[in-house]
Amino acid sequence: MGFLRPLSSPLRSLPGPPSSNFIYGNLSEIRKADVLELHEKWAQEYGNVFKYKAFFGEDRLCTMDLRAINHILTHSMDYQKPPQARRNLARLLGDGILVTEGEKHRQQRRIMNPSFGPSSIRDLTPIFLEKALQLRDIWKSEVMAESGKTENGKVIDVLSWLSRTTLDVIGLAGFDYHFDTLNVRQEPGELNKAFATLFHADGSFSILQLLQAFFPIFNIIPSKRGNEERRAQGTMQRIGQELLREKKAGVNGNFDEEKEQGRGRGKDLLSVLVRANMDTELPDSQRMSDEDVLAQVPTFLVAGHETTSTQTTWALWVLAMHPGFQDRLRGELHSIDTDTPSIDDLSAERLPFLDAVVRETLRSHSAVPNSIRLAMKDDIIPLSEPYTDKNGKICNEIRIRKGDGVFIPILSINRYPQIWGEDAHEFNPDRWANPPPAVQEIPGVWGNLMTFLGGARSCIGYRFALYEMKALLFTLIRNFEFSLAIPAEKITKRSLVVTRPYIKGEEDKGAQMPLLVKVCDP
Repeated sequence: MGFLRPLSSPLRSLPGPPSSNFIYGNLSEIRKADVLELHEKWAQEYGNVFKYKAFFGEDRLCTMDLRAINHILTHSMDYQKPPQARRNLARLLGDGILVTEGEKHRQQRRIMNPSFGPSSIRDLTPIFLEKALQLRDIWKSEVMAESGKTENGKVIDVLSWLSRTTLDVIGLAGFDYHFDTLNVRQEPGELNKAFATLFHADGSFSILQLLQAFFPIFNIIPSKRGNEERRAQGTMQRIGQELLREKKAGVNGNFDEEKEQGRGRGKDLLSVLVRANMDTELPDSQRMSDEDVLAQVPTFLVAGHETTSTQTTWALWVLAMHPGFQDRLRGELHSIDTDTPSIDDLSAERLPFLDAVVRETLRSHSAVPNSIRLAMKDDIIPLSEPYTDKNGKICNEIRIRKGDGVFIPILSINRYPQIWGEDAHEFNPDRWANPPPAVQEIPGVWGNLMTFLGGARSCIGYRFALYEMKALLFTLIRNFEFSLAIPAEKITKRSLVVTRPYIKGEEDKGAQMPLLVKVCDP
């Protein structure tokens, strides 16, 4: 990082907002605003290609151009996560598949693919439903109790309960491990507390955090936040080591017999991963080390826990604001005459409106709102439409230099009016009956959405997330009516890896989503 670098950057001619701070550039105002609020405002003002200022005047490219986004995502070796972002992710998650790059990433993904294939998700769907039904029974008891009950139901913080539920799910589906966080007689466990610590986001930013992001040597300076994170990370590491030892012991020495006879095959994600990694037909050079396998454990926990609980929370919130859509969905769900539908019952063919609601929630409230890449070499990024630079020159491509940053606005593309139409910011599941032709150009791995990204670094667990979310909504909407407990405008968003809901003025209490929950009439 050089202070003179921006003066020679090919991005310097791009239009964009003026820097608001010499050190932070535009980052401080971005951090304090609602998620991607400023990026969307800047896109309206400056067009599909613009820049903003990062630390110390560095220009960072942001584009809504789908051809450019496709180029960046499909050239994953040339556009990688910045070192400071990787360090921050590794601090939270360990050195797992979300952090690694290049050949190591390809190696990990190749071995992990069977864990997230269609047949694996089919095997895991009963776990999704088991925990959804357990949550249903807890909420029924809670709502029917007299204390705090009103004619409109009872206020429940649905985020905290969904977070417990998805942690129980990933415990069983990920590791065949019973966290039992839905046990109402016990306080949240140490792992729940660790997650709450790691994912608390209040919008603040300090000079020390800046220095630690760019210069790791500053991590030796103690801080309250740093100490809390280290304790939380230590909790996840310890539990991960216990899980890995258990899975290896279950496979070691019996692999060939199990493979031949089909016995003893655990269906959880970690068992499938360990088994794939120990396959005798896999060359030693392609195996993951114990450290690499262990690094996936916190990744499984977070990616399979926080994202789905948050995404389902946003789904309940928007349905609470749209009772017509909620009633319509409930009617469709009752067409399935069982509390434990199969994966085929949950498909778009059997439950098309449920599929549309899930798609629309993933579009309008992406749990992960953005991603950042760093150009690893000088490059020319193609465009589908030209832009006009600050000097009035019409440009048909973006010239970028090694070391320049690229911001991928996942949520903004999902709700960009030029792609989705003037109602892009509205929640409307019916748009999926006839989506605009332009969405076909979105380079996402699923559903004409950027939510799960695309290319070599697309979300490996998207099927897991989709069917877990469908199982939760199937069970909860069939049994409860949801309405707002506080005005919608009092809910704000803060993003630290995932975007979670906070109540304005109560950010110090952590993420929460209070809703009025009422048991449906039989």
